[in-house]
Amino acid sequence: MQQWYLVHTKPRQEQRALENLQRQGYPCFLPTLTAERVRGARRTVVTEPLFARYLFIQLDDSLQGRSWGPIRSTLGVTRLVTFGHQPARVPDALVEQLRQQVAQLTAQPQPLFTPGQIVRITRGPFAGLEAVYQMPDGEQRAVVLLTLLQRECRVAVPVVALARA
Repeated sequence: MQQWYLVHTKPRQEQRALENLQRQGYPCFLPTLTAERVRGARRTVVTEPLFARYLFIQLDDSLQGRSWGPIRSTLGVTRLVTFGHQPARVPDALVEQLRQQVAQLTAQPQPLFTPGQIVRITRGPFAGLEAVYQMPDGEQRAVVLLTLLQRECRVAVPVVALARA
């Protein structure tokens, strides 16, 4: 009977571990999501793992310890997650639910900031002040609502100058 297990990978090598395990014929699942990130001075869309350093692998229960050696020695893999000396089993229903949720999440990238979110300005003349994110203004700028002298002002600032408060 096939059962899902959890594999712990080396830092930022989830994709490498996934490819190497699949090349060996193991069914694997790496839940990812698409999100906006700031790279340099630009806002870019990236795909990143939902659970950093973890992926799911499906193994035949009847093989027991015989099939785990090649997995542990795969490039990008650190170990199988265990409780005591038994690999941690993951219920099929949980993996299926994750598959469905990931499909919904990847359809629309997660925005860097959402309208109404409180942000902190980290650079420029308004550095250190908090503002309310309004909307993107092109690829490199964003419009924020800043309170100055008891008045709210709309100000366009570089995206790289914003951080979550």
